[in-house]
Amino acid sequence: MDKIIEFTKNVQFTLGDSVLEIIYLFAAVLFILGLKMLSHPDSARRGNFIAATGMILAIAGTLVLHKQDGQRIGNMGYIFGALTLGLIVGLVIARKVKMTKMPELVSFFNGMGGAVATIIAMMEFPNIDKELIALHGMLNFQTLVIFLSLVIGSVSFTGSMIAFGKLDGFIKDIRSKSLRYVNIVLLLAIFGFVAFLMTQGKVNAKDLMPYVFILLGVSLLYGVLFVMPIGGADMPVVISLLNSFTGITAAMAGFLYGNLAMLTGGILVGSAGTILTILMCKAMNRSLFNVIIGAFGGGGEAIQSELGTIKEISETDLAILLSYSRKVVVIPGYGLAVAQAQFLAHELDVLLEGKGVEVKYAIHPVAGRMPGHMNVLLAEADVPYDKLVESDKANEDMDNVDVAVVVGANDVVNPAAEEDPSSPIYGMPIVRALKAKNIIVLKRGMGKGYAAIENNLFYHDKTRMLFGNAKDTLQRVVKEVENI
Repeated sequence: MDKIIEFTKNVQFTLGDSVLEIIYLFAAVLFILGLKMLSHPDSARRGNFIAATGMILAIAGTLVLHKQDGQRIGNMGYIFGALTLGLIVGLVIARKVKMTKMPELVSFFNGMGGAVATIIAMMEFPNIDKELIALHGMLNFQTLVIFLSLVIGSVSFTGSMIAFGKLDGFIKDIRSKSLRYVNIVLLLAIFGFVAFLMTQGKVNAKDLMPYVFILLGVSLLYGVLFVMPIGGADMPVVISLLNSFTGITAAMAGFLYGNLAMLTGGILVGSAGTILTILMCKAMNRSLFNVIIGAFGGGGEAIQSELGTIKEISETDLAILLSYSRKVVVIPGYGLAVAQAQFLAHELDVLLEGKGVEVKYAIHPVAGRMPGHMNVLLAEADVPYDKLVESDKANEDMDNVDVAVVVGANDVVNPAAEEDPSSPIYGMPIVRALKAKNIIVLKRGMGKGYAAIENNLFYHDKTRMLFGNAKDTLQRVVKEVENI
């Protein structure tokens, strides 16, 4: 009878493990499907739901079926309390956050993911498998995973918090070329500490904790200093890079705990973020190496020639110009998000199309303050996806455009990127609004863009400025078009 009971327990344990692995596999498949569906606005909402379902399954399966040394997870009260608190906070944030604050929210979430990975690494280091240390010393895979999680997680945490502060405006850029060398020294120090700790041989991991705290401190400092010199115009690249860091730390935790769901989710986020970072670097004409050492950003005044005279246009004249055009291209930027004018922009394009005008939106990859910011903004206003044209494609037909309407964009339409070698943004691909027959710029004032340089486009003979809040301005233009 005892043998039957023991056999039954073993079968139950094995069956529970198998079911949990199947749940993790199913969750991983849902992650992949959800990520795939995020590639199109029409399916993005459903993709988010599917990926979230996968995460819920993974969490529920772990809580119910996971066992450690034959024991189920304890402290369920604390766990469910934390889950409930996180659910409430997340729900409130998601409902309350404004679209203009989405980049800050993404940075904050990235930072929290990095912080969790760092805490896990610090907790797990003293518990490195003693048998593994006895066989291989500190030079083993488990130790390497912990250090990678610690370093990348802490850099992601402090870097994301600095990015959050810079986007929100209460942390200013530090423009200093010496930071390039400081960051290189810090990187070398991090690599040196990791190499030193992993070559310590067969020691008690707890004895190395003082050195691990030094590694933590250096990594946290590097996270601060590599983001500090970066200008807001380059922030989409930074957010994308930090997002990939957070994914990598999740994958490291998956390795550490042998968790398929964490591993797959982390790999997906890390690889997607890395690919996006490379694309962002290409769009900003930056090298990934310079991103890592924090050696890029706005700042510095471009050498300017005589800029010319600003010419304005009234809402009535703009309405007439738009109504009798054949092709109109709207070039949105961060100002559109600030004014929350995306709904009026869509209302205007519907009115114009009713008059036989073809209207498209030229989307620069780094317009706004995070990757895809303008796509999200316009999707919120139900702008059809086929109206959103990537900047490269839009440039091919810009010669045939009757009116290019620049709404809140600055640096991404600045001709200095192609004409002025002394400009900090020289070489950056732009939307070539200057090729259109008429250029209308909706702008609150003559303030410089986030790259802190002047824009010659505003002084060109073909350009007319319409000053004011974009929401109010577009509202008046819409009324004028309705009356034509």
